[in-house]
Amino acid sequence: MNYLDDSIQVFKNYKALGDKTISQLNEEEINYQPDPESNSIALIVKHLHGNMISRWTDFLTTDGEKENRHRDREFEGALKNKTELMLLWEEGWNCLFNTLHSLKEEDLGLTVFIRKEPHTVMQAINRQLAHYPYHIGQMVYVARMFRKEGWKSLSIPKGKSEEFNRKMGGK
Repeated sequence: MNYLDDSIQVFKNYKALGDKTISQLNEEEINYQPDPESNSIALIVKHLHGNMISRWTDFLTTDGEKENRHRDREFEGALKNKTELMLLWEEGWNCLFNTLHSLKEEDLGLTVFIRKEPHTVMQAINRQLAHYPYHIGQMVYVARMFRKEGWKSLSIPKGKSEEFNRKMGGK
């Protein structure tokens, strides 16, 4: 597997984690904020969407921080419903995946800019491979806190590690 294929797979894994988190939430829960200074899942999705559209649109030819992006507004206001949230979520990820699929291994050393700061293509991808999982982890944490005992584990449930390891050993 090459770097681009591996990166795409890691992004897909984190998108799936977000998908499974969002699927457990209702309309009210997507806008739940643990406190006024914390972000709801809806605000995190708005931010991820804004970042993805800005970073991955015209990736090789324009600065990743587009002039029409208003980052601070991404952290304001609730979304109307889960349908609106899912439209933003999918649009952002589609922009990212379309761009990554268009790249070639020889592009990895090219220079792109984010906020006028030069990055190789590989560095720019790595930057987002750190950024998006950070926020998806926040989404999981907020959703789990809200759902409590109704939460369906997205990995190995507590107390089930040995059972999981036995299953994996049998493969």
